[in-house]
Amino acid sequence: MHLDEATWTDADAADADLAVLPVGSTEQHGPHAPLGTDFLTAEAVAERGADRYEVDTDESVVVAPSIPVGVAEEHRQFTGTLWVSEDTFRNYVRETVESLQSHGWRRVVVVNGHGGNVDALRELCARVTRHTDGYAVPFTWFDAVGPDEVTMGHGGPLETSALAYLHPELVREDRLDEAAKGGADGWGEWEQGVNLAYDSAAFSENGTVGDPREGDADLGERLVDDAATALAALLERVADRDPGLPEHR
Repeated sequence: MHLDEATWTDADAADADLAVLPVGSTEQHGPHAPLGTDFLTAEAVAERGADRYEVDTDESVVVAPSIPVGVAEEHRQFTGTLWVSEDTFRNYVRETVESLQSHGWRRVVVVNGHGGNVDALRELCARVTRHTDGYAVPFTWFDAVGPDEVTMGHGGPLETSALAYLHPELVREDRLDEAAKGGADGWGEWEQGVNLAYDSAAFSENGTVGDPREGDADLGERLVDDAATALAALLERVADRDPGLPEHR
């Protein structure tokens, strides 16, 4: 059940204690990919993973509306990027998770599409689990498809492939050469294990990292399908897990 399409009476009748919450970012992804890349891909994986879980188990999942703005100040020099502080993000997502739990959907998987959100999500999900009667875990979809499948980058082959499959009309194919030429090979400026750059504009002329020309819609379909399969497996594990905390030693 998609909450944004349901009435409150539909939601009240839902036989579920499991929910997924897509989160992402609105930020630059080079000159060829849309600002909404991270939440668009998170939404798609969340919906497909939930559908697969329901088919496999005959159990219901609530799909919450996505949170489209995240921790993305590192892209602030590129017009259109939106961001909030880590404190604001943690509080907003945590309170959204807790509101889901207040309606009986006690187990929540936060489906993430943005690397800058990862640390904050792990912390807030731990806080929810430790200090409420619910249980929450973060799932970053591109971590589930494996580093050997394709280079992640930023607006690189992985994300461009996913978008070419999910929203081909949003990928500016006539700008792929430009994106590759003005992009960076790797993320940051590294010295002695330290990333000297805080902002992506310090090392990438147009915000791209990696060569988006290495991606295509067929690869994107495979990546999204693999991520949905992984999410469905995680949902089964979360549904079976005792949400209680370990006893004091």
